[in-house]
Amino acid sequence: MSNKNVITLTKENFNDYFNGDKPTLVDFWAPWCGPCRMLGPVIDEISEAYLGRLNVGKVNVDEQPELAAQFKIMTIPTVYVVKDGEILGRINGAVSYEQMEDFIDELI
Repeated sequence: MSNKNVITLTKENFNDYFNGDKPTLVDFWAPWCGPCRMLGPVIDEISEAYLGRLNVGKVNVDEQPELAAQFKIMTIPTVYVVKDGEILGRINGAVSYEQMEDFIDELI
C-alpha cells in the first residue's frame, strides 16, 4: 500500500476515524487475498476522488484480528463506511470503481 491518502488503520488509531465527524471508508483486506488485490487500485482511486470529503483506510485482518472480530468480518474484501461511531453501510467483494462510487454516494 503506497498511496499517501490511504490510512493504515490499527486498533490504536481506529476509533479516531470510527468516531470522527467525517465519513471513513474502511477496507478490510489481506495481502494474500486475490480479490483484495483487485480492489486495491479502486480504493486508491477513491482516496483521490474523495480527498477532503472522505477518509480512506485499510485494515489488514491478519495484523488486526481484534478489529476483524469486532466487525464480524467473515469474507474479504469487506468495505464499511462509518461516521460518528455508526456503520453507514457495507459492501463485499471486489467491485468496480463505479460500483464503489455509487455505494459511497448513497451514504455520504
